[in-house]
Amino acid sequence: MIFLGILICIAGIGFLCWLLFTLAVYALPFFVGVTAGMWAYGTGAGPIGAFIVGIAAAGATLAVGQFAFTFVRPVWARLAVALLFAALASVAGYHATHGLATLAVPSLGWQVAFSIIRAVPVGIAAWVGLLAMAPPEPAMRGVARG
Repeated sequence: MIFLGILICIAGIGFLCWLLFTLAVYALPFFVGVTAGMWAYGTGAGPIGAFIVGIAAAGATLAVGQFAFTFVRPVWARLAVALLFAALASVAGYHATHGLATLAVPSLGWQVAFSIIRAVPVGIAAWVGLLAMAPPEPAMRGVARG
């Protein structure tokens, strides 16, 4: 019975890690949506109005980010958009790992070390996820034809 409990815990942790990597790309829209929703609630919109404002802000941020990453031609602009999404995904990965590390690791130094070590792959996963969303470039673009 204990063995089954350990297997279920491992499966649950694996699922949460998969979920963290999958949702890392959406950290920036989530942060924007929560911030806008909290602002709307603070100005008196009520819980339903704040939820609607938060969802609209998150959707608009995601749409603008994907549009900019897909259709903007300068490489530096695409890298800036991808860096913004990946940086906030790294912050989300850091805090998620830090929350788990506080439960298992007593030393503050090791908690921070594990959190930083885990933030890097989460940022890389978000970066790769954004690159996967971009349309492929034509193979012969910019080559003179004769």
